[in-house]
Amino acid sequence: MKRSQVNEILREGDAFIRSFGYRLPPFAYWPGARILGPEGALIRARAMGWDITDYGQGRFDELGLFLFTVRNGLADDLGRGRGMLYAEKIMISRKDQLSPMHRHIIKAEDIINRGGARLVLELFASDAGGAIDRAAPVRVPVDGVERVLDAGGRLALEPGESVTLLPGVWHAFWGEGGDVLVGEVSTVNDDRTDNVFEMEIARFGTIEEDAAPLHLLVSDYP
Repeated sequence: MKRSQVNEILREGDAFIRSFGYRLPPFAYWPGARILGPEGALIRARAMGWDITDYGQGRFDELGLFLFTVRNGLADDLGRGRGMLYAEKIMISRKDQLSPMHRHIIKAEDIINRGGARLVLELFASDAGGAIDRAAPVRVPVDGVERVLDAGGRLALEPGESVTLLPGVWHAFWGEGGDVLVGEVSTVNDDRTDNVFEMEIARFGTIEEDAAPLHLLVSDYP
């Protein structure tokens, strides 16, 4: 992706988020030098902030996601079983824009439709080796009520609805009928090591520097 394209996506995404009355934390708007300085050490260590990905495929409108990590703990916290054991993201899933099929090794998460159109998830269970089980039903709690879907079943979440995805549940999602503001509440998030994709793709894309960054992305942090 070109940096100029990323900058435009950031502007559009920030406006979309604000349209629902949601406000990002102050560090979202810090200049890059402040993020990279001593004051931003904890933010960088926890990979908090802006994240635009096309999964390295160069087709953001078809295959991509807008994310902002609002808060996050550390893997060491989970290892000790105490400390900050949770994370929160706000995301935008555009109309028909696929967030590709993947699962997590450690992270459990609630995916929440915070507003906009319908969010559709395609779901599979894992087999004993962690691969997609294309025969077994998949069980997920939807706002506290267990739902059982056939393998590859599609779950549609209206605004206000949510689903809990435990480690090993394969999922892909997209906006249906329009763009969707998506919330994520989870255990500690590590996007560099805890995503297993069905496709041979990268979690973070490559940026072509044709303009100055509007905001640094988490993938820009050293």
